Amino acid sequence: MYKMAEGRKESGLYIQEVPGEPEPVGDSHKGWGTIEEGDLESVGVVASGKTSRRRALSAAGDRFSPGGSPCLGAAATGDVEASLIEAAKTTPRRSSIIKDSSRQRHEQKKTVSFSSMPSERKINSASDCISFMQAGCELKKVRSNTRIYNRFFTLDLDLLALRWEPSKKDPDKAKLEVSSFKEVRIGKNTETFRSCAVVDQICEDCSFSLIYGDNYESLDLVASSPDVANIWVTGLRYIALHGKQALYLIEGDQHSPRTKWLHSVFYEADIDGNGIMLEDTAVKVIKNLNQGLKESRIRLKFREVQKEKGKLTTRVTKEEFSDVYSNLCTRPEVYFLLVQISSNKEYLDAKDLMLFLEAEQGMIHTTKEMCLDLIKKYEPSEHGQLQSYLSIDGFTRYLLSEECNIFDPEHNKVCQDMNQPLSHYYINASYNTYLKQNDPKGSSDVQGYVKALKLGCRSVEIDVYNGPNNEPLVSKRNNVTSPITFSNVIEVINKYAFVASEYPVIVSLRNHCSVEQQKVMAQKMKKIFGAKLYTQQPDLAEGYLPTPEKLKKKIILKGKKLAAANDLSEGDVTDEDEEAEVSRRLTDTFFIPKRTIRMCRELSDLVTLCQSVQFVDFQYSVKNQKYWEVCNFSEAKARILANDFPGDFVNHNKRFLSRVFPALMGIDSSNLHPQEFWNCGCQLVAINCQIPGPTTALNIGWFRQNGCCGYILRPAIMREELSYFSAYTEGVFPGISPQVLHIKLISGQNFPKPRGSGTKGDVVDPYVFVEIHGIPVDCAEMRTRTIHQNGENPLFDESLEFEINLPELAMVRFIALDDDYIGDEFIGQYCIPFECLQTGYRHVPLCTDTGEEIELATLFVHVAITDRRGGGKAHRRGHSVKKGKNTIKYTMLRTIGIKVVDDTFKVAGHPLREAAIIRENVQIAIGSLKEICGLGPIVSLSQCIQTLASRLLNGDNISVVTLNMKNGYPYLEPLGTLNDVQRKVLSSYDLMIQESTHLIEMADSIYDEIIQSQKSALQFHEDLHNLGKKEGLKERKLNRAFESFAWNITVLKGQGELLKNAKNEVLENMKQIHTAYISSGLSKSGSESAEVNSKQSLQAIQEKENGEDILTVTRSPN
Repeated sequence: MYKMAEGRKESGLYIQEVPGEPEPVGDSHKGWGTIEEGDLESVGVVASGKTSRRRALSAAGDRFSPGGSPCLGAAATGDVEASLIEAAKTTPRRSSIIKDSSRQRHEQKKTVSFSSMPSERKINSASDCISFMQAGCELKKVRSNTRIYNRFFTLDLDLLALRWEPSKKDPDKAKLEVSSFKEVRIGKNTETFRSCAVVDQICEDCSFSLIYGDNYESLDLVASSPDVANIWVTGLRYIALHGKQALYLIEGDQHSPRTKWLHSVFYEADIDGNGIMLEDTAVKVIKNLNQGLKESRIRLKFREVQKEKGKLTTRVTKEEFSDVYSNLCTRPEVYFLLVQISSNKEYLDAKDLMLFLEAEQGMIHTTKEMCLDLIKKYEPSEHGQLQSYLSIDGFTRYLLSEECNIFDPEHNKVCQDMNQPLSHYYINASYNTYLKQNDPKGSSDVQGYVKALKLGCRSVEIDVYNGPNNEPLVSKRNNVTSPITFSNVIEVINKYAFVASEYPVIVSLRNHCSVEQQKVMAQKMKKIFGAKLYTQQPDLAEGYLPTPEKLKKKIILKGKKLAAANDLSEGDVTDEDEEAEVSRRLTDTFFIPKRTIRMCRELSDLVTLCQSVQFVDFQYSVKNQKYWEVCNFSEAKARILANDFPGDFVNHNKRFLSRVFPALMGIDSSNLHPQEFWNCGCQLVAINCQIPGPTTALNIGWFRQNGCCGYILRPAIMREELSYFSAYTEGVFPGISPQVLHIKLISGQNFPKPRGSGTKGDVVDPYVFVEIHGIPVDCAEMRTRTIHQNGENPLFDESLEFEINLPELAMVRFIALDDDYIGDEFIGQYCIPFECLQTGYRHVPLCTDTGEEIELATLFVHVAITDRRGGGKAHRRGHSVKKGKNTIKYTMLRTIGIKVVDDTFKVAGHPLREAAIIRENVQIAIGSLKEICGLGPIVSLSQCIQTLASRLLNGDNISVVTLNMKNGYPYLEPLGTLNDVQRKVLSSYDLMIQESTHLIEMADSIYDEIIQSQKSALQFHEDLHNLGKKEGLKERKLNRAFESFAWNITVLKGQGELLKNAKNEVLENMKQIHTAYISSGLSKSGSESAEVNSKQSLQAIQEKENGEDILTVTRSPN
């Protein structure tokens, strides 16, 4: 049913599987490792002292291992054909969107892995980065002529120049002076990269550019791995900022914040004061400081240190203690991040932290006091708390805290409107609640109800049969081995119904009892449930079910009911035997009438808001079904309706409850995939909560988004009376802006061995799948490469992109798997609704397939969400942002077939086009500004302005522009002569402000035109049927006219909302820009009243946002 978008990512390259060998790359059809004739020497040939020096330096560099990834060496210098073929051979199999953790892969050779801890020294300081660069390594040099060369780069020992070889240039010219460095950009964010023909084959996370000279020229490089790229970026930025002063780092800084703290910890544990401690004590101390470390790993590291020094004793000095802790507890990816956001310091002060929270984590209204509180909370050293800085250890603790969890804490409480009709919500429903495990013949147990209700299920099921001594029993059909009494079940429901949520519980009663025992059931429910049992009969004057808010603390009985006109004490109703129904559908006896049972009036009267009825067809339901009647659908039947009549199914579910149950429960009590039925609005999709697996995990994750209350409000487009929605609609949904989800999988922490694995030892070869569940066009999956023999801190450093057309129905699932397994590959998983994602740097807590968190096991990721404009491929980005107006896509109106109505909708064509154009132009302008600043599409405007401010400085580090608020908008005016680069930056910025200004000023009038067209069209709604008849429309064409009318109304309303939202976003952008200018110092260029003007400027923007008169604040430069 769900076919995933095929895509693999291996070694940083997307690979398309086609027969034959790949075509050569580059204009000259030469490989990545190709070196032209005339170059000084071939890579790897020992022909001169230079090559010998290079090999010696490379050997020196082997002392450092960037996250376990080797440098680019001779083995990696082959052409792209060989790289692609080798990658294709080693790419593990593509995984299904729904993974069965018990499934075994026959094509995967089963092995037993044994390994010791790696002995290479990790990068954990700027000193290590500089030493690595001085030793040198091979990088790929990208040229503007689309050719790519392997070159060996080294940093001079005196830190004065960066050199490379071989080169046609004179050795003294094949270098860049450190004094000419301007900035270091990460990713493929220069014109050279964007114009490169083979840019798709270059990994974004391995790419970086060194910008140098007054004309901002670029040296564009590609490392062998993201880790190597991070080392070079960190080291180059550090020496660009500190120059020759960075030399002191190489000798080691014994006065760093971390070293001081570790020495104080050592002295505190050194009770005897001898300056040494027992190894057992040192291991215990480090274990207490980092709970995720295994004792065996700490001891092994101490042995390695002692072996290097030739020591035979197990006594530990403070230097050895600090060295072992730093080596084991420094996560390179966190260190590189800290250095990047702290302007190449090895700690964060309050200002650094504030910028990080605002620009990266998306927090608003941050203050210095908030940052100081965070420092006090997470910084382990007393000195750091007093000096108000966050060291690498404090920063790591903060990133691992709940405050940096990927799940938005706002969704931990009820955050949705609970005053909509009950039919407008997805309801957490349990199936076969009484079963203890995944076995239809297994034992029944009241603990099934306890578990379901504690998980937040708001619909539970009871199968009731006649029992001895006039006591009804609850069990599976024809299973009398371990029934439980009806009394016990309803007592448990009464006790736990509102423990997890106070919103109503629906008890689905499948009655197979005699009239006598039915009366017993009715009496017991009245007695035990008491006032909680909802017995008020439906109000015939109403058209919808009551709201969850009105039904708080109520238990609603769902089941068959006697006809209201029947005053007899009992009567016949059809037996609600779902297993028999499925059996009939699977055999030739499909059309055999259902059998009936006698039902007593006492039990019938308890069924009020949820009366079970037989579904006929959608037209019958529109004419005859009452709003309190519920239809039950088998999985197979619901799937047919969802595929053949998706729009009708959604419309049906706007007023009526629909319940879907698994089709094969009589065989194996299996689960269905709930997403395909959520997509058509089915409220009660029954899940076997007792069965661990992907569908159970998806269900648990889905119902977390509203405080685990068991009710999720459906998207507006699926519940508004006059709207059209089909999950199979091609193209853009009206009123919904498609999003691009950017996920960078950075690393993993403390991966356990799969529980069912047959391998010995604790080593795993992890890789990660990311799945998107939602409407069919959104469903996709991608995976990382495998990291061999590292479950402690595997570094993936891979970026994935997914286009999400309907965010409100999308789910993201992370799955960690073992590529070297015997018996079981499943490590852990995590499901989260798209709407609950927090952007920025986040940790993802891994869970079992039943939803329990695995202690200390996490994924470290970066999440960004952009619109479709920012999500294009890198080599297309430069062209796409210049797309012409005539190619802009917007949701088109449909022809109704009724002239007077079509003429009314035609009037809306012009404002719809204008709305799409001005929204698109703003996005194009913002994309162009980010591009010219050398930034990727996922960065915020705050980060963009901070980068822009650094470009607009002269040689004396003084701004060459001043902030000038014209009509309340933040323009920049030059203070003197600008160079070419500065003029381009300023021109791009001005264009962005102009387009934003135009949108703000035009949005209201265009919005009014769109809404007026909508109101004019709505006048025909009541009489649409008669108008269609006059036009000669019959049956099918008339139904299509109604559908097209609803579509057009949805388009007009949706596009109007998008325009309003765009205006609000642009106004928010103006505030972000102004705040960024203040923090970057550009607003200080004017008079002494700059602070007053800044406040006035923000007030002007706020008044625009509130629709008040525009306050004009103009400021002239000095």
